[in-house]
Amino acid sequence: MSYEWRRGDYIISTDKQRLDITVIHNFLTQAYWSSSIPRETVEQALKHSLAFGLYKGQEQIGLARLVTDYTTFAYLADVFILEPYRGQGLSKWLLEVITTHPELQGLRRWLLATQDAHGLYQQFGFAPPRYPERLMEILHPDIYNSSKTSQAQ
Repeated sequence: MSYEWRRGDYIISTDKQRLDITVIHNFLTQAYWSSSIPRETVEQALKHSLAFGLYKGQEQIGLARLVTDYTTFAYLADVFILEPYRGQGLSKWLLEVITTHPELQGLRRWLLATQDAHGLYQQFGFAPPRYPERLMEILHPDIYNSSKTSQAQ
């Protein structure tokens, strides 16, 4: 089941059929967190996530992707608004829609990683981990540029 929200000329939709993979891939290949990401990786990530596409009319202008089990946990990723549409409160609207989505209420933990948008996310209740000593990760920051990835593609 997909959902849709409208605000003036703008639409947020969870309908994956509306996603413009070219727009999403072009943005993500330039983003600090996913530089050089292969298109196939973007497609696979979207396939297995709850994607919130942001549109002006039929044109995709933003995205947020949620990796979730809909019950206990959600990881927010790949949040962006294209440059010409920034400064209009669209990222706040997008986060409001995500955090109030009817199928995501009652989650025990939400996570995200950001380099420069802490102020935005704090407005929606995100904070540094209460117990950072309990969190662990395996991180491959250059995976999309590694020879192993390019050989597998």
